[in-house]
Amino acid sequence: MPGTEAIRAVVYDLGKGQRIQQLAQTLGQLTVISNSAAVSIENLPLAAHGLFTCQAFYDIEHEPKVFYYYVHLTVRVPVSKPYLLMSDVSPVEGSTMWMRCNLENGTGPIQYVWQYETRSGNISAFAQGNTNIINVTNINRNHTGWYRCVASNAVNSESSNRLWLDTIFGPDIPQIDVTPYSITERGYSALERETVSLLCQAQSNPASQYVWFYNNSQVYTGPQLTITKILRMHTGDYACLAQNTYLNTRSKKTISLTVYYPPDGSPSCSVEAALNYTALRLICSWPGGLPSPSLHWTGLGNTANTNTAVLLPSEGLNSNSLFTCMGSHLALKQSTECSTRTHIPPAEPECFPYVTNNKQYLMLSCSWDGGAPKALVWWEGPDGQAKGGEENSNILILRYGTASSGKTYTCHAKHPLLAQTKTCRLTLEAPVLLTQRRVVSVYEGSDVQLTCNLRANYLPVSEITWFNNQGVGVLDTSKYALLQTSAWANLTVRDTDETQDSGEYRCSTSNAVGGTEINVTLVINRYPMPPNVTLVKVMYNSRQRNEVELEWQVENEGGGGWTGFILQHIWVSEQPGRRGSNNDSKQEMEERISPPDWHSNIIQDPEVRIYTVGRLTPTVTYQFRIMPVNHRTFGHPSAAKTPAEPRYNVYPAVIGAAIGGMLFAAFLTALLLVFIIRNRNNNPRLHDMLFGLQHSQSRENINFPEDELEGRSEGGIEEIGPTMALPRAASPLTTSPASATPATSQAPPPGDDNEPVSVTITVKATGS
Repeated sequence: MPGTEAIRAVVYDLGKGQRIQQLAQTLGQLTVISNSAAVSIENLPLAAHGLFTCQAFYDIEHEPKVFYYYVHLTVRVPVSKPYLLMSDVSPVEGSTMWMRCNLENGTGPIQYVWQYETRSGNISAFAQGNTNIINVTNINRNHTGWYRCVASNAVNSESSNRLWLDTIFGPDIPQIDVTPYSITERGYSALERETVSLLCQAQSNPASQYVWFYNNSQVYTGPQLTITKILRMHTGDYACLAQNTYLNTRSKKTISLTVYYPPDGSPSCSVEAALNYTALRLICSWPGGLPSPSLHWTGLGNTANTNTAVLLPSEGLNSNSLFTCMGSHLALKQSTECSTRTHIPPAEPECFPYVTNNKQYLMLSCSWDGGAPKALVWWEGPDGQAKGGEENSNILILRYGTASSGKTYTCHAKHPLLAQTKTCRLTLEAPVLLTQRRVVSVYEGSDVQLTCNLRANYLPVSEITWFNNQGVGVLDTSKYALLQTSAWANLTVRDTDETQDSGEYRCSTSNAVGGTEINVTLVINRYPMPPNVTLVKVMYNSRQRNEVELEWQVENEGGGGWTGFILQHIWVSEQPGRRGSNNDSKQEMEERISPPDWHSNIIQDPEVRIYTVGRLTPTVTYQFRIMPVNHRTFGHPSAAKTPAEPRYNVYPAVIGAAIGGMLFAAFLTALLLVFIIRNRNNNPRLHDMLFGLQHSQSRENINFPEDELEGRSEGGIEEIGPTMALPRAASPLTTSPASATPATSQAPPPGDDNEPVSVTITVKATGS
């Protein structure tokens, strides 16, 4: 054995066969090769390592010879499958760790190789050496991957299983990607109403968690923040916070996002005067929007930014020139435009004066509207008054009462498209009043109109005021009525009264230049006393005494002076025995009970001379009188008279009654004869007595058949109708016996003999 001097036999052959010793069992499966001095060892164990000596003995008679052959047998053990150990399989980036490759056995020298395999499968040698342990300092994220160790000796090479090394790190500073992608000087930009996506990524193991902030306010959790139809209000700072919850570390990044939006509406074009109204300045403005829109005038050969102007000389420009400005913005798909025209004001400058409400100042206004650009207007006065230029209109202010009467105030107006200056002038004058009549005379009770007018239309406008006879300003009341315009004023005095309304009325006017007034005298006259009236006839017109007919006459008929009459009656006395009659009306009873008073009937027609008063009480005695009136003046009442009874004439009444009776008797006789003729078959004796017997041949000449005659006679009775009532007393002219019977049978039942009967007899008499 190596390291010892002792030799032990393993196998020998001394001529008597091979002899294998027990030691050979520890050396493996030893086999002697026949007919040779060679041995074979199978399944060589490590114990077989050492020095083997072969001794050969030669049998020589004289002297034996021994030969020694030495063989050093080196037994090499192959390396076993190594296994890898790491001090930390999840080291933190920047820390230190070790890796060890362990073997069960193997004959050295042994070489170790450390292999690194990426996620994609690429394998590379990380380290190598003759030691089974290595130290790794300053671990970083690039060390993350699969590791294995390979052990090699002279016999073989074995590789360990791979082991994953997971480096813990992060998070790094986040990376923010904006879609759509657009970068400005201030950061990122987006167009209004676009969909904007913000993606945050930060290298970290384990993976980071993300929180989004908008202007320091948390708005979302997750790596991707999406804003649908972004608005201008979303402009601001967006920050992404990445967090490693394993290491409790975080990192943050902030970007600025600007939302571009177009201006509202469309561009605005205008033209104004420049260079003392000798040139034009074109202005195109489109305020708002981000960024500012791009503006330029077409057809002028230059480009202008927002609120910039283009200066053009007015020479050669027409009164209706058109200029167009184009506006575009990156947030709009299409450009927009505006236009402006130049034109001269269509009319002439207008001037007019007016006074302030408190009459402190006189304002002279001058205007020339409607031009593009606006015209320049200024005032010049006769006494050095002036008012600097203003566009469109200008007002010269003068203190009330300081304007010069008859002097001219001139307004000048200039437009850039006109070479000459236009003017308008005002001449201020104090007013002058006129009236149709200085003295007006009317009768009392009538309405009268007083007139007052201006001689001309004065500038400034004059205001007309009326004052009554007491010096008080007149307003519209029940007494006074005002009707006025700027040039005249009429005052109407209603229902004039001599005492209250007579006197001086004053019409006054004034303006900022001066004032004047005019007096009108109003004379109120009373109406004259109407003439006297005399009743010439006062008489009842019937026996019923309920109507009285009156007739009167007027003294001095041709003098006039009356407008009507008042006819009055009064209750004087009542006949006894008739008080409280059923025929008395309620009004008549009240007249008897109440104290005597005159009752009036107004007659408005001055031509009437006869009048009938009705509805009188027959048992009452009245007195009548009449008085003339004209407007407000009452004449003297006539002497009171009692009505006279009507004159009664019997002869006309008798004659009328006789004629009436005769007519009535003739009518009844005719009816009786018709009755007898139609009923001759029923009463033949009565018929024969009146008409006598006739030959039978005469009956055959009747045109109607017998049955028809009977039908007619029966129908004749139905056609007679109701019986007629006869007068209460038979007429003396009716003496026929034939008429006596129906008169007696058809007379109505007797009534009250005391019942009054109304008979009206009209007699017309003519006398020479």
